[in-house]
This record gives sequence, C-alpha cells and structure tokens, in this order.
Amino acid sequence: MHASAPGKIILCGEHAVVYGRPAIAIPLNDVRARVSIIPGAPGSGVCFDAPDLGRRWLITSAPHDPLSELTLAILRQFGVQRMPDIEIAITSDIPIASGMGSGAAIATAIVRALASAYGRNLSAAEVSALVYESEQRFHGTPSGIDNTVIAYEQVIWFQRRSEPPHQIEPIAIAEPFTLLIGDTGVRSATRLPVGEVRRRWERDPSRYEMLFDAVADVVYQARRALAEGDRAALGPLLDRNQALLEEIGVSSPELERLITAARSAGAGGAKLSGGGWGGVMIALVEPETAQQVRQALQAAGATRVLETIVQAAA
Repeated sequence: MHASAPGKIILCGEHAVVYGRPAIAIPLNDVRARVSIIPGAPGSGVCFDAPDLGRRWLITSAPHDPLSELTLAILRQFGVQRMPDIEIAITSDIPIASGMGSGAAIATAIVRALASAYGRNLSAAEVSALVYESEQRFHGTPSGIDNTVIAYEQVIWFQRRSEPPHQIEPIAIAEPFTLLIGDTGVRSATRLPVGEVRRRWERDPSRYEMLFDAVADVVYQARRALAEGDRAALGPLLDRNQALLEEIGVSSPELERLITAARSAGAGGAKLSGGGWGGVMIALVEPETAQQVRQALQAAGATRVLETIVQAAA
C-alpha cells in the first residue's frame, strides 16, 4: 500500500495563528512525503524504515516515538487486536525542521497508507484530527494549520477557535502567482520558537496581543489581495508580516540575509515561513524576475531554492 502527502508553506499569519488569529497556508503538491507498507517477516511486528530521517526502528523498541504512538492509535481505532507484521517505509522530499510541514506530511502519509491497508475510507477531517494529535507530540502547542492544509491539500484560511471545530475554508485566488522558497539550511524544531513566543507572551501579554492583532490585519488584507488578483499589494504585505515576525522574535540572521537578497534582486515581497529561527523564507516573484531572484538567493547562501506556482481557484 502506498500513500503520500504534500509539504506546505504559510503565506502569512504564523505564530499569531496559535493565539486565535487567522493564517493563510498553501500546500506544495510537488514536494511530498511518501509511505509504503509492505509485509514483514512473521513475528517481526511493526518496523519503520526512514532513510531520509536517518532512522530505522521497531515500534516495540520506541513505543513513545510520535510516529509509533500515531501508528498504535490508528491500529486501535481500526480495531486491530494483534500487532501486525509490517514494514512502514518512509521517504520525503521535504526538508526536516524547515517550516514546510515535514512532520505533518509524514504523519498524514502514514495515516493514509494504514487506512488503505485496512480498507478504511477516512475523510480529510478525520485524517487531520489524527495528525493533529501527533503534531502535539512534536510541537507541544501546534496551531493546527500544518495538519489541516496538508490533509485537505488546498490553499486555506485557518483560524483556531477555543473549542473545535476551527474555522477552515478555501481561499479565493483570482490570479496565479509564483513563490520561490529559499532554504537557509538551518534546522530549528518548530516547538522551540513556538515555546519561546509563549514565554514572551506570558511575560508581556499586552505587547504580544498587539503584535498578533497587527499580523491578523496583514492576513485579512492578503486575503483581499488574493481575491482581487492584486499581486502589487501582496508583496508589501509579506514585507510587513516579516517586520512583525522580527518584532515577535522568530527571525534570524540567515533568514534576513536571504530576504534582503530576494528584495534587492526584484522580489515583490519576502518573509520567513513557518516557525522561524532558521528553516525557509518565501519570495513573491514575477516570471521576469524569478531567475535573478533565484540566483541572488543562491549567492546569499540558500542551500536550495524551490519554486511553486499557486494556481487560481474560485
């Protein structure tokens, strides 16, 4: 049985989304995690083989690993009484700890592969809920946006409510636009900046609530620009979001070096995407500027540059 799931980027709204403000997220359909389930030797139990993660382990030897716990939870939900003898082979194009949803994509692919293996038809909402539980083991206080955009594979508006269901709806995009994704090569587990922002918010809630409100205003304006096909307005909004993320305290010298290089080379706007303190940034480009911005990012130290075209959608 085979299954896959896309990576993702957050266009705008990260960190503030944890505190009830909206965010816009985009799936990366050409950058995916893949899972295959194959029969194992009799008595072997469940074995994970993840060469891209540099790991291979038995579920019995690491039962509290988030992917082990996720698999055990799914097997229980499916009513599986006896541990199956299977190998779960995991491969992924998505850089780990980059802000591109690697953990949620792998978890989503595992859920889909196990559902297929056991003849279960899970809705996107059910997959998203299972993956959210796994994300909690990775990140502590995840927003819920990674599991949602990856499970639904749509550009979405996401707003967390105090009690589920959260607000999840597709975004209207009047005109396609192109983003370059520059990888700093610096890995930062999402839970670290998320945890630090929470500590800062607890120490100075009024200041951080004001910053989160300012981020929300950017997100609302970005939604309007997307609906109107106004790329000229979208770029400065990405720049404004980046300035707020710097105030929130989740940027880094490596990110800012790539962002500055992209803007200087003609990008319409640029910002970090994801947890920050490393990982990736995004730059809004036009067809005539894409190549020079790509070269500028590489010259500024990007370890890789990916391109994605966000298609128009009603």
